[in-house]
Amino acid sequence: MEKIGILVGNGNLPYFFYKAAIKSGYDVYPIGLFDSVSSKLKKAPNYIQINIGELGKLLSYLLLNKVDKLIMLGKVEKSIIYQDLKLDEMFQNLISKLPDRKDETLVFGIMAILKENGIDILPQNFLLNHFVAEEKQYTTLGIENEDDKKSIEIGIEAAKTLGKLDVGQTVVVNKKAVVALEAIEGTDETIKRAGVFSGNNCIIVKTSRPQQDMRVDVPAIGLNTLEEAIKIKAKGIVIEAGKVLILDKEKLIKKANENNMFIVGVVI
Repeated sequence: MEKIGILVGNGNLPYFFYKAAIKSGYDVYPIGLFDSVSSKLKKAPNYIQINIGELGKLLSYLLLNKVDKLIMLGKVEKSIIYQDLKLDEMFQNLISKLPDRKDETLVFGIMAILKENGIDILPQNFLLNHFVAEEKQYTTLGIENEDDKKSIEIGIEAAKTLGKLDVGQTVVVNKKAVVALEAIEGTDETIKRAGVFSGNNCIIVKTSRPQQDMRVDVPAIGLNTLEEAIKIKAKGIVIEAGKVLILDKEKLIKKANENNMFIVGVVI
């Protein structure tokens, strides 16, 4: 039986993949990075938890179990960079050679070490293509007027600039102006901040990086994002078709319709 490892961050996406991989006949090895990962995955037969700073332990575990395919799924909060992490010798050595501590730089450094040891990193849409956003209007309501269309254009331009700088992937706009940009705080906190400064009828725009590698940090929306949007009485959410994942799609659409919000996938 072919083996796949899952490097498990927070959220539901790793568990969705686990179910898809088991159904497809793989022997799955979930590796949790935090105590807060899915409780359902913690019950998996091969589950193990490894501190996010223990790169040497992770590599040894994969090699000893002959796991030569790995997928990285789930949230790893950016604020972790500034916490007092316990890094093993391999991780410290890696960081000393990197030009900066941007998310992308760190992840690609880790990926390079794994690849050198014969471990392939799979794209995050592997077995999950049905989660990838399409170019379509998902909800009963759609984009209503020219002002909203202009706001969305501005949001897309800002989001792509953020992504190019490896800062964030979410922008909130209202009345043809940017009201909040995502940085280290993450999507949900960005939406909350937009609600404080802008009030009702915001539009949330979520895109991929211009240089998006599908193996790394593919953006996603789910029920948590929608719930935060509902709290600030947002008008809708726009996502990049082909590059953003939609989690709990049926529940998401139903709840958006119940709250008179739109969800629209657009090609950028």
